[in-house]
Amino acid sequence: MPLSEDEQRILREIEEQLHRDPNFARDLSPTRAGSRRSLVVAVSGGVLALALCVLLLGVSPYLAFAAFLGALAAVIVAERHVRALGDEAMQRVANLRRTAATRRDPDR
Repeated sequence: MPLSEDEQRILREIEEQLHRDPNFARDLSPTRAGSRRSLVVAVSGGVLALALCVLLLGVSPYLAFAAFLGALAAVIVAERHVRALGDEAMQRVANLRRTAATRRDPDR
């Protein structure tokens, strides 16, 4: 079913507003909070789970596999925290550069 002329006009207005707003995509993207403490906990958990995996190899391969899955999960969590911390650091650098450029050239 085709859109009416009124609906098409409304859709064009919305598209024009979206094209004019450069921060729209950034506003929609979810922010991830990362902390160094969470990263340290995740890495420590991964190392401990890997050590437990090695120790459990002599007891039961199934328990060792479960410990390996725990280590894998901890590494994935650590990677997400590293990525979030990296994103936050990149945002801080971009903001610092933007404010420094504004201070040097106030006409910008």
